[in-house]
Amino acid sequence: MNRPAPRRRTAPLTAAALAAVLLLAAGCGDRPTTHHKPGTGHEQGTGSGGTLLTARDDSGHRLRDLPAADAPTVRAEARPDTEGGWNVHLTVERFRFTPESTGGGALAGRGHARLLVDGRETARAYGPWFHVPPGARTLTVRLYADDHTAWSVAGAPVETTVPLASASSAPSTPASAPARTPDPTPTGRTLDIRVTGSTVTPAPSRVELKKGERITLRVTSDRPDTVHVHGYDREATLTPGTPAALTLTADRTGLFEVETHESGLVLTQLVVR
Repeated sequence: MNRPAPRRRTAPLTAAALAAVLLLAAGCGDRPTTHHKPGTGHEQGTGSGGTLLTARDDSGHRLRDLPAADAPTVRAEARPDTEGGWNVHLTVERFRFTPESTGGGALAGRGHARLLVDGRETARAYGPWFHVPPGARTLTVRLYADDHTAWSVAGAPVETTVPLASASSAPSTPASAPARTPDPTPTGRTLDIRVTGSTVTPAPSRVELKKGERITLRVTSDRPDTVHVHGYDREATLTPGTPAALTLTADRTGLFEVETHESGLVLTQLVVR
């Protein structure tokens, strides 16, 4: 008597196997990501912050423009280190350091800083403190988005430049040194600024200049101080109640802060393009 062949049973898919199949199927498509895709450059990362320009900074990175009211700002203070070099502290506004998303899309108010020592890019900063080795003369700090584009305003990178004096040197304006006199014949645009206590009038803003344009900063303070233009290393002594005129030719492009030394007040920012 012929017996029927036994039926072959098919084991049902376990939950783990089913999940693995679904995961593989999902992996076949494009996964959403904030990082740039393989084969594309940093500047092609996803993101909606600002307007990507064709212009590049002096390090070769494209500029990403923002309105002045939305753009970040940066200030740097260098303090001599007892073992050599300088400890630098950054103060930023409308910006936060996001090392965890570097390489991702450009989102306004996020990113990192690049350090240019004597005009050459040397390192990145992912926080407000860092150290600069001895031997440097000037430091420029420039802000970048997560996709490595440079934040800019009106085509000028958002940056600040500070001179680095020797840790063992005397103050930059010793009492015995003659005061630096301003240009005797101011020409071009004139900006009048008054400092009363911690109040700056008019309120600090950004002044746009064309490269080669001359500007005179006429500052009146109610207390002794020194006004300094970062990046141009120009300064003038402020005598209470007496206007001090500082005239310069905007022959360098970028964003340069004008501030007082003793009170640490930002008076204005010069945007040169």
